[in-house]
Amino acid sequence: MSKLYIVATPIGNMGDITLRALEVLKSVDLILCEDTRETKKILNRYDISKETLSYHAQSKLSKTDKIFELLEDGKDLALVSDAGTPGISDPGAMLVSKVKDKLKDVQVIPIPGATALVAALSASGLPTHEFTFLGFLPHKKGRETLFKEIAVSERTMVFYESPHRILKTLESLDKFCPTKKVCLAREITKIYEEFKTGAPLELLEYLKANPVKQKGEFTVLVSS
Repeated sequence: MSKLYIVATPIGNMGDITLRALEVLKSVDLILCEDTRETKKILNRYDISKETLSYHAQSKLSKTDKIFELLEDGKDLALVSDAGTPGISDPGAMLVSKVKDKLKDVQVIPIPGATALVAALSASGLPTHEFTFLGFLPHKKGRETLFKEIAVSERTMVFYESPHRILKTLESLDKFCPTKKVCLAREITKIYEEFKTGAPLELLEYLKANPVKQKGEFTVLVSS
């Protein structure tokens, strides 16, 4: 029975990879990568010489067929994303779904590790007993609806945001839920990691006053 390993990789700090993940990456026949260049950084860091194949949201159907052929031939594969856990706001989820549906004899094995979602929750200071993860918010259609949902939710709401839209996001949070508590988790595990908590307007003013703080990837947490 061939195996498809879902391998979590670091979200910033290269040291955040498990021993089990390294063992799997060394043992498989091929590594499926969101971006082979990013994965090579990890492989080179840990002296792993392994064939790679790109698989991402724009991959053609022929690429999926190739992966299916490898699994049907008994090859063991590892799926990794650029950072974090494959399948969490990541195109890898589509591949796993297809394998589960079409290749029922293939064993899909998760190799857990870093994910920005859980890391942000653990250090936010906000309630974690119940939360809703929204992934990346839509750019246009449905965006306002989600902010209205966030405003009335009694659970902690978590989503990812890019530096290009973080100011607009805080403006929307101030518009729809100005009294909510917001935690901005920026550049988690990296050199400039920062957790900043306050009301939406307070955080908006903070970022406007410190443009350098607008850079990097954000995990946004919102709670009553």
